[in-house]
Amino acid sequence: MSLSDRRVLVFAADLFEDSELLYPVLRLKEEEVEVVVASPDGQAVTGKKGHGPFPVDASVEDINADDFDAVVIPGGFAPDALRRSEKVLDLVRAFDAADKPIAFICHAGWVPISAGIIRGRRATSFSAIRDDMVNAGCDFEDAPIVVDGNLISSRHPGDLGPWLRGIIDALQQID
Repeated sequence: MSLSDRRVLVFAADLFEDSELLYPVLRLKEEEVEVVVASPDGQAVTGKKGHGPFPVDASVEDINADDFDAVVIPGGFAPDALRRSEKVLDLVRAFDAADKPIAFICHAGWVPISAGIIRGRRATSFSAIRDDMVNAGCDFEDAPIVVDGNLISSRHPGDLGPWLRGIIDALQQID
């Protein structure tokens, strides 16, 4: 099944976990998904392992959730910057309100926490932010992938395979 009619937003900021941004972008493009990478200021970003500058397509300020089928939030230390952007949080809330897939991995759990959408829902993350997830009201599971409705979460780069399969499955289920 071709996913050429799907559009996915990928958030990016400096110090992203390199593989957690690069792999989803490349893998989704392999599935013919239109991928739009957006950073808070619209400027290129650099990974924590030095990949970059990685070009972005847009500023989050120019993004409308209605134009996308899903959002992907890579981990690393970038989520700490992303969660400080009110526009990023508004977009995550809009994706959630529309029941669109929100995929996050590793430290990216900070973004749905700050958006206030994690309470009472199942998810996973990197072990270092488990307490943050639990304190925000998440029903935390230590598993390679946890899918709870529109939330698709994974723990770390070792879970990229199952995470991307979960994202692709979610995109295939969209009417």
